[in-house]
Amino acid sequence: MQTVAYKTAGGSPILADVYLPQTDRPHPVLLWIHGGALIVGSRDGIHPAQRDQYLEGGYALISIDYRLAPEAKLPAILEDLQDAVAWIREQGPRQFRIDPDRLAVIGHSAGGYLTLLSGYCVEPRPRALVSFYGYGDIAGAWYSQPDPFYNRFPPVDRGAAYATVGGKIRSHTDAAESAARHRFYLYCRQQGLWPHEVTGHNPHTELAAFAPLCPLRNVSAAYPPTLLLHGDQDTDVPYEQSVLMAQALECAGVEHDLVTYAGGPHGFDYSMEDPIVVAQFARVLSFLSRYV
Repeated sequence: MQTVAYKTAGGSPILADVYLPQTDRPHPVLLWIHGGALIVGSRDGIHPAQRDQYLEGGYALISIDYRLAPEAKLPAILEDLQDAVAWIREQGPRQFRIDPDRLAVIGHSAGGYLTLLSGYCVEPRPRALVSFYGYGDIAGAWYSQPDPFYNRFPPVDRGAAYATVGGKIRSHTDAAESAARHRFYLYCRQQGLWPHEVTGHNPHTELAAFAPLCPLRNVSAAYPPTLLLHGDQDTDVPYEQSVLMAQALECAGVEHDLVTYAGGPHGFDYSMEDPIVVAQFARVLSFLSRYV
């Protein structure tokens, strides 16, 4: 594994971890995007068993950091995604013997959302997309209204929530920072403020501003083949978000599949010893071999 800076923003490097398989030929490449509500997380969040299976499949794996909300807003995060792909295409063949024309994007949760964004915000478009419990509509009631599940938890004080964020823009968080910033995320979900805090726009009064940022509204026949995986008991990202994306892909005639884990929670795939997860991850590898 090599760690490199794929860009600089605000005078600080934004990093990527590059993992290469043990083969000499130019490698197809997987761009991996971590979750964390766009508020927490880092490039080292990939499950080691999944990473190893991607490498054993002959793929180069590039896991990226990106600027985090609310200090950075969503357009800046999208810019990081676009710049990461541009860097892969420009520097990848020379530095890492990768084939940038054989590029797939994979992400989990908020990373799944960014993966779905890459289906129409990145040019040339990726060969394929794999979204683990991602979402296509960031202005919907599930995100823009107080959330019943999160309101089962003790209410987070506004001052305590905002005390965990602000100041310098960061592109990754460690475990302690993530735990602290999770209070801000919990507050946003309890109040229905996530779309506003992440974009800077109010979904109730500026709905048009969200149209280019919602994959569900931007599916066309040119959209890449897409694999959606979601647990139907997800209490963070509603299973319906993947169902709606599958319906939009079907209407546009896009090759796709929706893999449902019956009874599965958010983050179900991190139980890689679960036989159901093992079988579903095998479908990910099969999907990638078909399109990448």
